[in-house]
Amino acid sequence: MENTPSWIYLVFGAVMLAGLALDLGLISKKDTVVTFRKALFQTLLWVAFALGFFVFLWINKSEKTALEYLSAYIMEWSLSIDNIFVFIIIFSAFKIKEQFYGRVLLIGILMAIVFRFAFITVGVALVNQFHWILYVFGLFLLYTGYKMFTINEDEEFNPKSSAVYKLMNRFLPLVPHDGNGKYIIKENGKPAYTTLFVVVVLLAGIDLVFALDSIPAVIGISKDKLVIYTSNIFAVLGLRSLFFILRTAVSKFDYLQQGIAVVLMFIGTKMLLEKWISSKFQNEMSQVLISLAVILGCIFFSILYSIYHRKKGVPKDV
Repeated sequence: MENTPSWIYLVFGAVMLAGLALDLGLISKKDTVVTFRKALFQTLLWVAFALGFFVFLWINKSEKTALEYLSAYIMEWSLSIDNIFVFIIIFSAFKIKEQFYGRVLLIGILMAIVFRFAFITVGVALVNQFHWILYVFGLFLLYTGYKMFTINEDEEFNPKSSAVYKLMNRFLPLVPHDGNGKYIIKENGKPAYTTLFVVVVLLAGIDLVFALDSIPAVIGISKDKLVIYTSNIFAVLGLRSLFFILRTAVSKFDYLQQGIAVVLMFIGTKMLLEKWISSKFQNEMSQVLISLAVILGCIFFSILYSIYHRKKGVPKDV
């Protein structure tokens, strides 16, 4: 793993804070409906920051690190679409008003970043200490990719049947309303937790479940902590605005899941055959370029195939 000067992390932190300041201070306002136009601008803003950091890494670190970061970012970004589908179901299940979407998503995503940071730290430390864990991750990604490719779409996720919700319902006094925009209210002199609080916790918890797939996949692309942290955080920070763009169109990407599944299986295979691949492709740059090409190719062709081939029983205007 390459050593990274601390000032590079400081630059990343400054870029992240600048993006959040622009997002919250200039674009987002509390309890307002986020329009498609505003969401598109926010999404382009975060993509611009992410790609700007790619250029920064290319100039100040190395071409290899920059391309690994780009591969990991694209991987995380595509996996975000699965997150969005589940987020839509959660908001619908708890009947959250549209005016509260923005702030609820923001808090849930910031919580998710904290959880991911801890998860990445543990994962990287384990790989550094026990190299054989890479093979466990590889097998896990092969299994996950296979399950994702063959999943029965009739089995829709039910947030109220999730372990996280059941745990909250058991130990916390929950109320079946949004508290007029509040997360914790007083009922009979005691604190009670509204549906907004429940949704925030569910968003963070569900994102952590998705991280069980995405973080091993990113470790399969690069073992550089800088690449893993920054690609994850940029992708997650852009998730909120992407939600508002894709919430009406996510059902149109019928075959994107299969494209992502192929990518996960490719990365899992790459992790299992690491020594053989290193002996055949001694130029590390060629390995990075092949990975980037496979990720881009699978995502692009699965979206293209989704556009021109509707699944049976799905109306054309869905």
